[in-house]
Amino acid sequence: MQDEVDELTEAWARERPDLELGPVAVFSRISRLARHLDLARREAFTAHEIESWEFDVLAALRRAGSPYELSPGRLLRATLVTSGTMTNRVDRLADRGFVERHPDPDDRRGVIVRLTREGKDAVDGAFTALIEAEKSLLAELPAADQEELATLLRRLLAPFG
Repeated sequence: MQDEVDELTEAWARERPDLELGPVAVFSRISRLARHLDLARREAFTAHEIESWEFDVLAALRRAGSPYELSPGRLLRATLVTSGTMTNRVDRLADRGFVERHPDPDDRRGVIVRLTREGKDAVDGAFTALIEAEKSLLAELPAADQEELATLLRRLLAPFG
């Protein structure tokens, strides 16, 4: 079975036989797959009327377990955004009724961000849709191959922390 990346690498091999093109064969496919994943994420989130950044914050709260709350600092670490960006995002999510702010019982100056029932429903629905979309992207690979691919990608990503 040949794909467009095979054609691309064959053309480069003809024009630049001095180069090892293994990385092109791997990363061109990863790049194309990332585009399909991005479209699947967008569709799953749009169907549940949330944006990608909203999903990231809501999912971090959902993964925290009941009562689905985190400090803003922990949300920052979970979503890798700046403090100002997180404040803006929490404000916008609160306006939509997806999160609430509560005083931090351990720090009088701090707050805790808690997922509301509406936020939980939104993130659960979007995550379910996303999993179904991701399953369809992997449908051509048997379970054992999916596990092997996950292992190989884990090894590839390990140096990046």
